This record gives sequence, structure tokens and C-alpha cells, in this order.
Amino acid sequence: MLDKLFKNWFGEYAIFGDYFVLALTFLLAGVVYVIAKKIVLKVATKLIYKTKIKFDDYILESKALERLTFIIPVLIIYNTIYLFPEWQSFIDRFTGILIAIIISRTITAVFTGLTNYYSTLDVAKTRPIKGYVQVVNLLIYLIAFIFIIGLVTGESPWELLAGLGALTAVLLLIFRDTILSFVASLQIASNDLVHVGDWIEMPKFGADGDVIDIALHTIKVQNWDKTITVIPTYKIIDESFKNWRGMTAAGGRRIKRSIYIDLNSIAFCSETMLDRFEKIKLIAGYIKTKRDELNRLNQAEHSAAEILNQRRLTNIGTFRVYVEAYVKAHPKVHKSLTCMVRQLAPGPQGVPLEIYLFTNDIEWVNYEAIQADIFDHIFSIVQEFDLRMYQQPSGQDMARIQFVPTTIKE
Repeated sequence: MLDKLFKNWFGEYAIFGDYFVLALTFLLAGVVYVIAKKIVLKVATKLIYKTKIKFDDYILESKALERLTFIIPVLIIYNTIYLFPEWQSFIDRFTGILIAIIISRTITAVFTGLTNYYSTLDVAKTRPIKGYVQVVNLLIYLIAFIFIIGLVTGESPWELLAGLGALTAVLLLIFRDTILSFVASLQIASNDLVHVGDWIEMPKFGADGDVIDIALHTIKVQNWDKTITVIPTYKIIDESFKNWRGMTAAGGRRIKRSIYIDLNSIAFCSETMLDRFEKIKLIAGYIKTKRDELNRLNQAEHSAAEILNQRRLTNIGTFRVYVEAYVKAHPKVHKSLTCMVRQLAPGPQGVPLEIYLFTNDIEWVNYEAIQADIFDHIFSIVQEFDLRMYQQPSGQDMARIQFVPTTIKE
């Protein structure tokens, strides 16, 4: 009807009437798009933010509705194709391509918004879905691409999908990393290997810090120096790494450090030393019990007269008992986890006494302060047991040595 009307108006210049209708159609599509974006979308945005439901806010922030508004002018143009029989084939394909792009981008935006909402839930830390959503989005774009190829070539999209079987080897080569990452994501999720927030160490990639993102292809780690290390997801399965999550779950952070005792300072305890040690509250009961026990044993074996046959306490053994009692009584030491002081094999640097325990505060700064506090006390108290700590001589130590020149006789 409009075609005849414009032919009557323009007569032999009816072709200009076609251009006028085309321009009017595009103008109408543009006006409707502006109305939809500037008015309808703003009203919808206000209504969505007023609702108590949170997931629709994330869908809105993913720009899914903004992308969907593009389909309105395209549908207007698509429904006016019959007015332009000469261009119907071209406009039909063109609008079909636009519809495929808009729908695919809108659907992927919705999935992205749902993923962002899911990441705010507690379950997301143990069961991330970002990698799976990326696979779904990739498939959506692949299907849209096949439909676009079908529209351009005039072939049925279903025939193109059936023909993909012949390209399987090529697709496997192209999407090798994607397939490996997807399989790795399944293994990571099923075996509960890595969560967002875990502290992991992977020296090969220079990673030592907290996991901040787990995606299909990459895992991002924020190192302690605030740099970001990106690890391919499938490398988590191929390579070894250390996850410190167990420390957080146990609520204790380990201290494993040795002090070295000079062998020349180790000796049996005299009665004067034992009297002094018995005044130390932490080991007073131990000293009294051991003195009574050793006195009975020595008298029973008639070895009291011979000092070499007597059983006696040593200053290093007493010091070890004191340090163990001290750390066990420390308020910042985890009482439910292993706590001990053990003697290791002696070496060139003396006898190592290893302090092995767990603090009940796993925060790094607090942990270092607790560790320093414990060893400050141990370093200071060791002299009270007539022991010396081993320390390699420095230049200043060597300068204190007085060399006496020798006289060479002819």
C-alpha cells in the first residue's frame, strides 16, 4: 500500500520514494532505540535497584538489558523488509546477522551477571563456576558464528554444524588450551584443590600469595609484594604446588627454628646450679622431682662416692626442659597442636636445639611478632644455664685476639 502511495506521489521518480521510506524506517528505528535506552532502560534500572533481590542488580550491571535494547531497531528494520523487494535479500541477511550477535552477547552478559552474583556467595570459594560459564559463553559465540556463516553463505546452519565433524582435528588443535583448562577445572573442583583466597606457592611460576581469581584459562595469584602472577589453569594439574589452606583450617601456624649450643659449654649440673634452677617457677617441680629420683638411684647403686658412676642432670638437658615448659605456657602457642623442643645431631656449629610449635594466630604480622618474642626470651635466658650459643667469629672477634710474636732463633 505504501509502495503504491509513494509511486503516485513521486511518479517517475518513485525510486526516490523508496529511499525516503528507507530513511524514514532507519529514523524510526533510531528514535525507538533512543526512547528504549534513555527512558525505558532508566525506568527499569530504578525499579530493579529498588527490589530486595540482589541477583537482578548483577544482571543489570553486566549490561545485558543495554545490549538487548539494540534488538528493537533491528526488529523494526526486519519487519519493513517487504517495502524493499530489491534489497530484501540483503536486509534479511544483515538483520539476521545483527540479531544473532545481539542475542549471543545478551545471553553471555546474563551468564556473566549470574556468575558475579554467585561469586559473592560463600559456596563460591569452594565451588567456583567461572570456568564453566566461560565454556558455555564460548559455545554460545561458536553457535552464533555458525549461524552467521550460514546466513552469509546461504547454507543451512544445521548442515554446517553437521560438517564440523570433519573439522574435529583442527578444532582440537585450535582449542587445545581451552580443552585442557576445562578438564583441569573439573579436576580442581572435584578434588577441591584450590579456592579463591587460598595461599599457594608455585616456585616455577614465581607465585607465592593469595589466589584472587580462578577462570577457565588462568588462575591469578597476588603475591606478597603485591605483584600478580598468572598461572595457566591446566598447569595446576601438571605441576606441583603448595597450598597453605590446611594451616588456616587448623588455626595454627608452624614455628620450626633451631638455636645452636656451643659444645664446650655443656656440662653436668652442680648442686649450686640445681639450687639456682629450682627457684625458676617453670621447672621448679621438675628439678625437685629429678633430684629426689637421682639421689635414690645413686644411693641404691652405691655410686654416691664415685662421681663418674653417678647419674646427674646436665645444663643442656635442663635448659631443654625449661624452653619446652616456657613455650607450652606461652599464651600465643596453640595447645592442641604439636609442641616440643628436641635435640638434633651435633655438627660443626654445635648442638642444635629445635623449637617446634604452632602459634594460635596465623596472621603474618602477628605470627612474626610471636616468633620474635619467643626467641628473644630464649636468647636472653640461655646464659642463666651456663650455656653459650654458637656464633661464627666476625672480624671484630678476630681483632680482639692478641697475637704474641715468636722469636726465631738462628
